[in-house]
Amino acid sequence: MKPLLLRRVEFAPTKRFDPASWYLGVGPIAEVCSRGLDFKFPITVIVGENGVGKSTLVEAVADSWTAAMHGADHMWSPGGTSGDSDLGYHLRCDGVLPRPTNGGFLRAESMVNMFEVADEGRVRDADQRWTALSHGQSFLHYIAERPVGQGLWILDEPEAALSFQSCLALVGVLMDLATEGSQVIVATHSPILAACPDADILEFTDTGIEPRRWEELDMVRNWRTFLDSPDRYLRHL
Repeated sequence: MKPLLLRRVEFAPTKRFDPASWYLGVGPIAEVCSRGLDFKFPITVIVGENGVGKSTLVEAVADSWTAAMHGADHMWSPGGTSGDSDLGYHLRCDGVLPRPTNGGFLRAESMVNMFEVADEGRVRDADQRWTALSHGQSFLHYIAERPVGQGLWILDEPEAALSFQSCLALVGVLMDLATEGSQVIVATHSPILAACPDADILEFTDTGIEPRRWEELDMVRNWRTFLDSPDRYLRHL
């Protein structure tokens, strides 16, 4: 296995860190701040219920990574939003230097805005514009048309734009990226993406971070039960 581009993230508070920051009360984030987080495989899948810190962590890792990336492609990240925390300023990424400029950070809520900006500079034919495609199609084109080579890919709930078949296609893309030497960190609610072969699965809970096997995940058991007998859930609504 090729060396990982990002081996570990650690908490390294700057002078402007606020000890009362809200995210220290989120179990998995508090664990990262106290112990750090090691990455052991080319693909890491982060799962867990809403509100347990998945997006907070991947946004912060993306911020910290790009802070030391010189000559970064403007398409690497859509930039921050008003809801982002300042955790990225206080994380240190232990990995390769200089940072590779390939890869990218993509989250569902800012995808359309990012593609609109990209279309202005990449094509003149309206039929080739990413924004002329469905969300799922544009997402897969975004990955497929990025420069080939090693890079860090950070994806926050990409399944929001994808059908069942497109989720399967994305698993294939992620496997190809890992084979090429890239590294992928994906936060997801999708059991399909969590089933990515040879991925390291981390489940975020209220109390911390637990390594899991796919068949141990609550979401896998819940989906199986629901699909087998949806009335068991729907009758209580």
